[in-house]
Amino acid sequence: MKKEKILVTGSAGFIGMHVCKALLNKKYEVVGLDNLNDYYDVDLKKSRLKELKKSNFFNFYKIDLKDSKKLEKLFKTNNFNKIIHLAAQAGVRYSLINPYSFVESNINGFLNLLEIVKNSEIEHLVYASSSSVYGSNSLKPFSEDHNADHSLSLYAATKKANELMAHSYSHLFNIPMTGLRFFTVYGPWGRPDMALFIFCNAISNNLPISIYNHGNMQRGFTYIDDVVQGVIKVLEKPATPDSNFKGDNSSLATSHAPYRIFNIGNSKSENLMNYVFCLEKALDKKAKKNFMDIQPGDVISTQADTTKLEEWVGFKPSTDIDTGIKEFVKWYKSYYEKN
Repeated sequence: MKKEKILVTGSAGFIGMHVCKALLNKKYEVVGLDNLNDYYDVDLKKSRLKELKKSNFFNFYKIDLKDSKKLEKLFKTNNFNKIIHLAAQAGVRYSLINPYSFVESNINGFLNLLEIVKNSEIEHLVYASSSSVYGSNSLKPFSEDHNADHSLSLYAATKKANELMAHSYSHLFNIPMTGLRFFTVYGPWGRPDMALFIFCNAISNNLPISIYNHGNMQRGFTYIDDVVQGVIKVLEKPATPDSNFKGDNSSLATSHAPYRIFNIGNSKSENLMNYVFCLEKALDKKAKKNFMDIQPGDVISTQADTTKLEEWVGFKPSTDIDTGIKEFVKWYKSYYEKN
């Protein structure tokens, strides 16, 4: 049988690299796309790609989604069955100082992809959204049926816009599309701009860590293996129209179109200080802590309701932070000893 060919955008990214590895292990043919921008350490991105290139069934293209001509050429030379769109300009705090890059990458880049996909025979497009879309929503745990119209950062606004854009194209062109709202993903090969990486690096080098809102923060910290499993299970079950859908806001996660939204997160919300404690334990070293006021754009608390994901694909993220942080520290020490 001919292998299914999957396009993964953002393949040199943290989640993208792990998703590609899992797809290759499941015997898919994978085409990775990334612009290898310098938002964070490019060498780390290249090291991730080096891992993926060990497989003969992985091909990589350095393409920016803003370059519609190169994107069109890629689609003309490849017949993709499905797409996992993870490429984006990330970083809530970064969006405060470089807003234009978020519109260029997350809005214009996604539009270029949608415009090409509408003329392709794509069976399913799965794209990354974010728990940040819930913004100032105070209902816990966050449900896909909760209002997500009060963003606290431009990054969150671009992710919400992606969901709306996907719905319009799903409706107009009958393309199955599924959006995944990720909740604070962490683990080996993680992003250097994320708290766990920053904390681990600082503690290892006897430097203080900045703890915002004086530690009064809660997150649904989600281990990368759980995220990957959720992504692939959703990919393999394309979105379908909801036969019970009514246009009266009875559901904000389904539609008359083949369109779905799912949370992918650990439903157990952990206090930030407990997260730091687990890291101290894994490193066998105490952190020097600077307690700070909350930063603009930060959400104080996130917690995922994953009922819809469980009902759709029978999966619930569950890795505890103690286990996940130990795995991250093991990778961190190994990677920086080699590099």
